[in-house]
Amino acid sequence: MKKPPPANTDQKQVTGRFKPGQSGNPKGKRPGTRHKNTMLAMALMESEVQGIARAVIESALMGDLTAAKLIMERLIPPAKDHPIDCKLPKVKSVSDLAGFTAALLAAVAAGKIGASEAEKLCKIVSAHQGSVELSDINDRLTALEGNMKK
Repeated sequence: MKKPPPANTDQKQVTGRFKPGQSGNPKGKRPGTRHKNTMLAMALMESEVQGIARAVIESALMGDLTAAKLIMERLIPPAKDHPIDCKLPKVKSVSDLAGFTAALLAAVAAGKIGASEAEKLCKIVSAHQGSVELSDINDRLTALEGNMKK
């Protein structure tokens, strides 16, 4: 037969565990304090960083693609989204979606926007379609309920 769990005291449970959200060492290390090994590694890297950077650059110049990739990732971060300058029709109802996707396909075919940008726009439009459909259903349901009350 199992014993019931011990009752909590003010600070600590009888089993030796602290209450959730309560530190076992309230006067512990301050936030942001680093471990001594981390501090040592940082000090070593700081003194050798120029040599390491030079070695990576030289490796990249000698044809080491991993070193070149490392340098490029640090110098030129991956591109983030940017605004699309393209005229697209407004979507007010579900029936407008066919015209929107046709305009989107035309913009991709003309090279005004990229295929990946069009794909992202399609996902956004799909989410918008769901909200438009839900709004239409809500309006129809409200109208039906109003007719039933009469």
